[in-house]
Amino acid sequence: MAFLAISKKDIRMPISDKLIDQLLDGCDSPDDILGEAGLLKQLTKKVAERALEAEMQAHLGYAPNDAAGNNSGNSRNGKTKKAVRSTNGDVELDIPRDRNGSFEPKLVRKGERQLNGFDERIVALYARGMTTRDIQAYLEEAYGVEVSPTFISQVTNEVMDEVKAWQHRPLAKLYPVVYLDCLVVRSRDSGVVQNKSVYLALGINTDGEKELLGLWMAQTEGAKFWLSVMNELKNRGVDDIFIACCDGLKGFPEAIEAVYPKTQVQLCIVHQIRHSMRYVNWKQRKIIAADLKLIYGAATRAAAEQALEEFAEKWDEEHPTISRSWRANWERLSVFFEYPAEIRKAIYTTNAIESLNASLRKITKTRRSFPNDEAIMKVLYLALHQASKKWTMPIRNWKPAMAQFEIMYQDRI
Repeated sequence: MAFLAISKKDIRMPISDKLIDQLLDGCDSPDDILGEAGLLKQLTKKVAERALEAEMQAHLGYAPNDAAGNNSGNSRNGKTKKAVRSTNGDVELDIPRDRNGSFEPKLVRKGERQLNGFDERIVALYARGMTTRDIQAYLEEAYGVEVSPTFISQVTNEVMDEVKAWQHRPLAKLYPVVYLDCLVVRSRDSGVVQNKSVYLALGINTDGEKELLGLWMAQTEGAKFWLSVMNELKNRGVDDIFIACCDGLKGFPEAIEAVYPKTQVQLCIVHQIRHSMRYVNWKQRKIIAADLKLIYGAATRAAAEQALEEFAEKWDEEHPTISRSWRANWERLSVFFEYPAEIRKAIYTTNAIESLNASLRKITKTRRSFPNDEAIMKVLYLALHQASKKWTMPIRNWKPAMAQFEIMYQDRI
């Protein structure tokens, strides 16, 4: 922006203690700094108006009273007052005008009633799971700014364009591992509060980097729903997935095998263990967990099956449902035994996506329900956007895992 280019040197200079002392001279109470006529509001007004003047100068190409402006074809034409919202409260600014009416300030754009950064503050609060009413109360209490819930909704609604573009963006051709999981939220869509399931797909690309592929919402899951999700990924450029890790999603194995017939489905071991422990008393949990580890921690599939038989002999009389569940799901629980140790650690659990879900639940639990499905998607997208900023490194031990993939699937890479 033009005004930033002109004032960049001043912005980068550290503010001296001497200047702070001068600014605070005569400020005897918090109200002198934070009040309606306080220092922060005055500074906001002065700095904003100085920046606007700098923008005007860059637009015209000459300073006030500069002879270079003679016969230039355009000139200053007074100022107009405009009340705007800022993070330091409502401020009345003198906006410069030009005679041709071609000046469009970037600090406060035409039609806008808030300084740059104000919308971002609202969006940041919304991303933390705060309702429009909560944000309204917070802004009034913290900054003395009165905004309507309608205005807040208008600001956050602009995020939906980003959501739609993100949801349809092109993807990589290959994701060696894709994790899928589900988050249940409550929506008041159509005036009735009901549970809605939001499904997340987290891909690990060939560099070992995490990438959220998309969000999908449905009231019920099944093969038809998952087939539409898989076809969407295909249409967005995903040609192949080596392994899909999930938690017994209904209809998912059939759907992914229809679109990606070479993909193997691995059920989450952690979820299976939790299911096994559901009806085990606390005194027995430690020893049963240790016995289950002999199954999924075995070196080979044959050794794991032997450990499962021994587990059944030991515990079936007291807990028959545990071994029955493992046997029922064994075909998809034991997929990872086909891979070397380097790959096993990456695929036998959905912890990579569960940690992401845990951070999302912290946000969604602050709200009993969302007003509609769109509000759910906005909050989750913003929260995921914040979470992804921390994904700066490949997942642990990815290089040896990828080296094994390249040997095993050299014809698919």
